[in-house]
Amino acid sequence: MDASNYRRVPLAVVAPRDADDIAATLAVCREHGVPVVPRGGGTSIAGQATGVGVVLDTTRYLNRVVSLDPQARTAVVQPGVICDDLRSAAAPYGLTFGPDPSTHSRCTIGGMIGNNSCGAHSVAWGTTADNVREVTALLYGGERVRLLGEGGGGLDALPARLRDGLRSLVEGDLALLRTGFPELPRRISGYALDALLPERGVDLARAFTGSEGTLGVVSEATVRLVRAPGARVLAILGYADENAAADAASTLLPHGPLTVEGMASDLVGPVAAASLPRGGAWLFVEVGGDSPEQARAHAGALLRDAAAECTDSAVITDPAHQRALWRIREDASGTATRMSDAGGTSLPERSRGLGGEAWPGWEDCAVPPARLGGYLRDFRALLAQHGLRGTPYGHFGDGCIHVRIDFDLLTEPGIARFRAFSYDLADLVVAHGGSLSGEHGDGQARAELLPKMYGSELVQLFERFKDLWDPAGGMNPGMLARPHRLDENLRFAVLPREPVDVAFGYPEDGGDFSAAVRRCVGVAKCRTASVSGAGVMCPSFRATGDERHSTRGRARLLHEMLAGEVIADGWRSTEVRDALDLCLSCKGCRTDCPVGVDMATYKAEFLHHHYAGRLRPAAHYAMGWLPVWLRAAAALRLAPVANAAARVGPLAALAKRVGGIAPERDLPELAAEPFPRWWRARARRRAGRPGVRDSGRGRDSDRDRAQDRDRGRDRPTVVLWPDTFTSYLAPGVGRAAVAVLEDAGLRVVVPPTGPGRPLCCGLTWVSTGQLDRAKQVMRRAVDAVAPALDAGLPLVVLEPSCAATLRGDLPELLGPDTPDAARLAASVLTFAQALDQYAPNWRPPRVDRPVVGQTHCHQHAVLGDAAERTLRERAGLTGELSGGCCGLAGNFGFEAGHYEVSVACAEETLLPAVRDRPADAEVLADGFSCRTQLHQLVGQRARHLAEVLAEALAERRDEE
Repeated sequence: MDASNYRRVPLAVVAPRDADDIAATLAVCREHGVPVVPRGGGTSIAGQATGVGVVLDTTRYLNRVVSLDPQARTAVVQPGVICDDLRSAAAPYGLTFGPDPSTHSRCTIGGMIGNNSCGAHSVAWGTTADNVREVTALLYGGERVRLLGEGGGGLDALPARLRDGLRSLVEGDLALLRTGFPELPRRISGYALDALLPERGVDLARAFTGSEGTLGVVSEATVRLVRAPGARVLAILGYADENAAADAASTLLPHGPLTVEGMASDLVGPVAAASLPRGGAWLFVEVGGDSPEQARAHAGALLRDAAAECTDSAVITDPAHQRALWRIREDASGTATRMSDAGGTSLPERSRGLGGEAWPGWEDCAVPPARLGGYLRDFRALLAQHGLRGTPYGHFGDGCIHVRIDFDLLTEPGIARFRAFSYDLADLVVAHGGSLSGEHGDGQARAELLPKMYGSELVQLFERFKDLWDPAGGMNPGMLARPHRLDENLRFAVLPREPVDVAFGYPEDGGDFSAAVRRCVGVAKCRTASVSGAGVMCPSFRATGDERHSTRGRARLLHEMLAGEVIADGWRSTEVRDALDLCLSCKGCRTDCPVGVDMATYKAEFLHHHYAGRLRPAAHYAMGWLPVWLRAAAALRLAPVANAAARVGPLAALAKRVGGIAPERDLPELAAEPFPRWWRARARRRAGRPGVRDSGRGRDSDRDRAQDRDRGRDRPTVVLWPDTFTSYLAPGVGRAAVAVLEDAGLRVVVPPTGPGRPLCCGLTWVSTGQLDRAKQVMRRAVDAVAPALDAGLPLVVLEPSCAATLRGDLPELLGPDTPDAARLAASVLTFAQALDQYAPNWRPPRVDRPVVGQTHCHQHAVLGDAAERTLRERAGLTGELSGGCCGLAGNFGFEAGHYEVSVACAEETLLPAVRDRPADAEVLADGFSCRTQLHQLVGQRARHLAEVLAEALAERRDEE
């Protein structure tokens, strides 16, 4: 699969290391009559990156920028180079590669050449075809050809067969080639045969670009680089509605903008819309200049001319703010696949068109920019006529519209409607003088309809053109020339029609695991090679570079597991198990994936079924049941003995081998005084029993009780959750949190726990897929805090992974049969959130130090960190924490076989940030795993934010 609606099973995938490998692969395939499909990042939305023969994956090895000439403003690249990598290589010279699809962080230059990709900046710098100077390609027949751009020598450098055939084709139909192609900036559909006209300079590189792998395989290309503006400003213009924005877009082009992107409120959503200028639709218009002042002046002139038409406007100069706003647009290809009412709809409801899933297929039609408003009005009317819904957005300045439509591709009537709508929309696009594809190519989705756009004579020329390059028909058959039907090979056809029996509730997918797996539409944001800002997804892919260890790869394997064709053993599949084995359950995809694929949940679900009734790996018993072992050790007061044994090499090695723990790991030290024991002793002291000092705060217990009475009994009360990690491995975090919360004027209570009263969120059982046990543990937790829930008290959880489990996994596992589960989840707060909500006027102590560290991946994905950022700022802790994942991730990094990947994840951002920190920097890590990873890999002690503040409070009291 790619990012389209289509699925075809190849015979093999080859990752060539050089051009000779490509030639060898073609030779073998030619000998056996097997087709070949070139593939880059697999983000095509029309199906052209799928095939039944051999798929050539150029991303693994053919991914170098071979050379870069700043004077000539050109670069020589291999086909698997990521667009952003080329842009990064050009940036030191003040240059960039102009085309930048929304998938620029993972799409490849070879794929962009195949599709003639464009992107937001095409109004300034054109399509990929406008930026390709030369292509070296290998043909299915074995020839190596060098294809030059305009004025590069024409056809003479080609093999005689191809040269003579192309000359005959062009000279025999000059009139048709000169009149048969519409003039518009985003005409991507079909083959660009008009580029071979004498007056066009016989531009072979342009004619090859956009051929979707049907002519040959790119082995190298020379591309044009453009001068990047010294400064950029983002002007956002609000309009009454989408039509008004579309009508206005072309009027802004005389100002020479870099982008003119359009979105309406039905895509942006109410939360994001609140941060935008007043209106029901918006144009995002980027302008440039040699300096910030010049860029702002440029934006000001544009806004003055647009003022009469728009309802409101804003100019964004801060780069971080610009990136945040652009993310709304770049994630649209994913977010648009879920309509606003996606949750809670069953499969029959979706089949009747009532559900929330929306799909590509008509993703990028383009019309002349001046006709965009009229086209959108007719397009919306056509949707209504067919009883469909969609959310248009896209490159308004180029007249190119993206849209995901809520086709029912699961039933025969729904597929018939998909086909009928496609034919009607093709007629509408042509009536407006447009192109069926304006960016992503025709593939299987639209090639069948090319006769509507070009007529039968020109389509016959397309077939002749294809045959000249590929007489054996081995290059990506079924695309462009002699295409498959647009309703064949649909990827949903193989999925089960009835929901499968699962443990989690999947409330946002109507309880249907198949619908959850279908969330992955293949836009491959999980395949990015580096962390973006505070992002997390997908650390295992970045560590391995292997598609099967990406979120998309795992989702595709689960899709095949449900289909039962390629993977025939269902939940017992070893292929799926092995792919999920390196999933860290970081939950980064839950937030960073534009459609919210939650691979951590899918992994737990799979492990639950895979090991049902079977012996599990040793690590599942050692670390899955960790809360039980830690409670037992605490009850028997075995911490000193266990810690001493862990320092004896042979004993530690034996324990690790028996427990399935990586031999490279040190066993964590057990706390001599667990937090629950400390809390009970403190309560006894406060009740007036013997003892003169409070070990948590170093104050007289009589004085404590007096202050409690002085404060009164109406102080806000919070329930501090005694999570396993804080309780038995890091009780200092719990003691520090109590000190800070009480200093803030809050009354802290802790649910009773101890021998006979175990209390746990169930995290370790969830992460190892022991879901029946997890449910038992969670129900006990709900019962334990029911009185607090009845009293409306918040539940403060110090360990982010435990908070995320209580907030997300618990209600999804227990479901509506446990009503208090939702109440418990809603009551969960982090340490900083509790202070923000219940002690807003508290003045934290000033620490005034820079910070380094990493935002916990579960914090990022499930809980959010706005309150933590605010609290750090108020305490004078300056700087940003890095994104990514620490790599230990609970049990993951401790399991045998995971050590190398675990270290690679830590080395990505966390360890370099800690090593390069200022001398006085505070190393923050709220998660026990993060702190353990830092301690074990670099010997660095990291602290929870509560510990830092508690220490500063003690210092402030001493000074007072």
